[in-house]
Parts: sequence; C-alpha cells; structure tokens
Amino acid sequence: MQGVERGDRELLDAEALVGHLVPAGSMFAFLAGHRRNLFPDGEFEDLFPSGKGRPSIPASVMASILVLQTLHDLSDRETAEAARCDLRWKVATGMALDDKGFDPSTLVYWRKRLATSGRPHRINDAVRTVVEETGILRGRRKRAVDSTILADAVATQDTITQLISAIRRVDRQVPGAAGQIAKVCTGHDYSRPDKPRIDWDDPAARDALVSALVNDANALVAALADTELEGDAEFALALLALVAGQDAEPAEGSDGTDGRWRIARKVAPDRVVSTVDPDARHTRKSPENRRDGYRAHVAAEPETGIVTDEKVTTAAGTENSDPAVAEEFLDAEDGKRAWYGDSAYGTGDLRGGIDDAGHEAVIKPKPLRAPVEGGFTVDDFTVDDFTVDDFTVDEQAGTVTCPNDITRPISRTRVATFGALCRACSLRAQCTTSKTGRKIVLHPRDDLLRQARRDWADKPELRESYRTFRPNVERVISQIASRGGRRLKLRYLGTGKNNAWLKRRTAALNLRNLIGRGLTHTAGAWTLAT
Repeated sequence: MQGVERGDRELLDAEALVGHLVPAGSMFAFLAGHRRNLFPDGEFEDLFPSGKGRPSIPASVMASILVLQTLHDLSDRETAEAARCDLRWKVATGMALDDKGFDPSTLVYWRKRLATSGRPHRINDAVRTVVEETGILRGRRKRAVDSTILADAVATQDTITQLISAIRRVDRQVPGAAGQIAKVCTGHDYSRPDKPRIDWDDPAARDALVSALVNDANALVAALADTELEGDAEFALALLALVAGQDAEPAEGSDGTDGRWRIARKVAPDRVVSTVDPDARHTRKSPENRRDGYRAHVAAEPETGIVTDEKVTTAAGTENSDPAVAEEFLDAEDGKRAWYGDSAYGTGDLRGGIDDAGHEAVIKPKPLRAPVEGGFTVDDFTVDDFTVDDFTVDEQAGTVTCPNDITRPISRTRVATFGALCRACSLRAQCTTSKTGRKIVLHPRDDLLRQARRDWADKPELRESYRTFRPNVERVISQIASRGGRRLKLRYLGTGKNNAWLKRRTAALNLRNLIGRGLTHTAGAWTLAT
C-alpha cells in the first residue's frame, strides 16, 4: 500500500534540529520545504493500487531521493548511504536523525514501478508543470538542439567474448538449450565464462577458435530454429544469430560451406558491442572521436537554459540521428519557434519539417565539398566557407545549368546527368574527375538547402543570431553529461532505462535552475523571485 508522510514531526526530526545548517537556496533546502507540493501523494496513487500490505516509503520522499540521486550521479548503494548518513539528505526528505534509511534495492523497486506504469516519467512531468506555472518560458520562441554521446555501463566485448557470452545466454534463457549445446557445440566448454586458453600470438590458433565458435553458434541456431520461443528466450537466440553474423566472414579461399571462418575485415554498420547491453553501439561524434554508448538528444530554451525536451537513443541508425530526433522535438512544440542547431542539423528533411510547420531555421548550413579540390561545388560564391550560385537549378523548368551554361533535365529521381557533354567542356578540370562526367543529385528540399546557403552568406544578422544563442545549448549539454568536471558514465542497461535516467536528470537540472531564480510555492502556485 502507499505510504504517506506524517503531518507531525518526530522527536529527532532532522529539519527541526539541524535544518539551519543546510544552505538556503540549495536543492536540499528547497525539497525540505516543498517536496510535498512538488510530488503530492495523489500523483503516485496508481503505483500502489492495493490498500493492503506494508506501507511504502512516501512518494514525496522517494521522488526527492530519485532526483537527488540523479543530480549527484550516485549508485543505489551510495544513495542509500547518503540518505542514512548525510544530514542534508535527511533534512531534504523529512527523515529523523536516527532513521536507518532503506535498502538499495528499494530504488530498483521504485524505478521498476514507475517504468511499468502508465506515466513512467511523472517526476519529469512534475517539474515541467512547475516550469509552465512559473511562466519562465512565456514569450520565449527560441529552441536550441544538440546531442552528446554518453558512455554505456558495460565494457565493449570482442568477437570471441561475444560469441561465448551469447551462447551462454541461450543456455540460461532458452528452455531445452542445455541439451542442444551439449550435443552440437564442441568448440569450447560453455560452462566457463572466461576466454579459451590458446596461443593468442598464433594466427592459426586464433582462426581455428573463431571457426569453432562460429560453427557452434550456427549449429545451435539451426538446432533451435523450429522451437516456439517468446520474450527473453526469443531475443537470446536472435542475439546469438546476430553476433555470429556481424563479425564473421568466410576465411580466405572459403566459400562459406567448409566451416572455415575469420573475423570480418569490416565493421557492421549497426554492430552490437556487448551482449550484456545489446542496445549499446559504436558511434562517432567526429571522424577522430569514436566512442561506445548511447546518444542523448536535448532541446533547450537558450536564454534560460531550461530543457524543453530530451531523448536517449541508440548511437547508430538514421532514425536516431540528430535531425531525425530534432523533428520529434519539433512536432511536440506548439506555436512558432526559431530552431538553432549546428551543421549536423542542416539536412533538407529537417529544414523541410521546420518550414512546413511555419517555424524558422537558424541552422548553420553544411559546407559543400567539390569533387575537384578548389573546383566547382553545386554553388560558387564563398562567404565563411559557404558558396552560392554555381550550378543553377530551375525547379519550375525541371533543369540544372552548369557553369559552362549547359542545361540538363532533372530526372524523376532528381538527378541531372551531364555525361558525355563534359568531355569537351573547357571547365571539366575544375568540375569533375569522373570518366562518365558530372552528375548532380538533388535533395527533394534542395530549394531550402540552397536558400539556406544564400541566407547564411547574405544575412550577417542571421550568423550573429546563431553565434549569440546556439552556443548556450552546449552549456546545457555539459551539465547533463558531466558532474564536478567528470564525464558521466551511464549506470543502466538498455535504451528505456537510460532514457528514464535522462528524463530524471533534466528534471533535476531544470529544478536547480528554477531554484536559483527563487522558486517558491505560495498561495497554491509556483512563482519565481526573478
């Protein structure tokens, strides 16, 4: 059943005895005075539908603890210790000085209850309600978007470790798999989690091991192919098939039927990096910076730093790209907005979405690359590395005209092919090195991309607005992704749990932002001093 806070204070109430030691204006002092207004019992009643059993920790107390845990980036054990030993936490949560606190598993229990409820992000929703009531965003029509990579909670596994781990997972989760493993898997003792003992400096020994493990994996998948599976068992078998296929290829001289395999001389585009956390991925924030983990996307009001939307996705896949998630943020907003983003957001699809919704894009265009160094791009005139008016596109006539005044039609797939006409062209050396001539591929929203490059070149006020407001979101990203100068590492497995963490993290940061502006609850309403 749901527990509720007592109206009277206990003899050793921490707030009454040592509340004066907690700095005014801190998160601890705010929660001490307003946690029940912020997280009322009625908002959590559905988590405890039965009126029987031992009362839970009051919702206002546990919600406050979850906020503090996420804000300070503590593990469950560290959080339970802080609630038991730290006077500030006792004051913030209304505990008595001699309160022994709770077991760390209580936090797991509450997160699971929230995750399986109809409103899994109600802590974030509560803070959003406060933001709305204060009016801090009223009349503010700017939104800045950005993303960052957050390291996953597990170690990246190599191919051999993944294969062994995936087979062991099938053994644990698929009914009847143990018998099949004993029957068809002979390349390794899968009762042992450690790596096989071979001469790792011997290429032949490594290749033989890879072949044995891949053959075992394929044999096990085939043996269980006709078994009716669901849930975790179905996922475990699918994961084994994926791991066996993503990193292995037929050995040199093999046609793939003789059982000889090697580690693939390529990287799968959506490669699983760990069987412990199958949602984690390799990704690159830049060509030089490769990392493993998840991508955290954020939209924020740049003048106040208030986060207006957030989402954790896997770090690979076009559906999880910066512009794709920004379109989701766009759809969630009411009213006209000016959207600020770096060149990663400068796609035709996102610009089209912004334009169709009647919003304004203040997004740095992507620089154009010429097929020939120093030669013609699809544009020409240069300002701040952006160029305009080289190849002329006439959408009404359906044609493209090159710098040598040669005009070609745009095909149904939006390609203009100059082909043989380039052979005798006096400007060919500046235009293309292709033997088949220059080909121009146009995005369906090429008009918006071309206009964006012109505007960036012709409107200094646009560039000034970008330089003024867009960098502010980087500070928000830094607050989300770091704590005390230390880069955060995610503590949970899977996209869903890490997305819930991000929701709590941005809620805590938004709340701290508002507290710094004098947030208080008076006469039944949330107000700011500034």
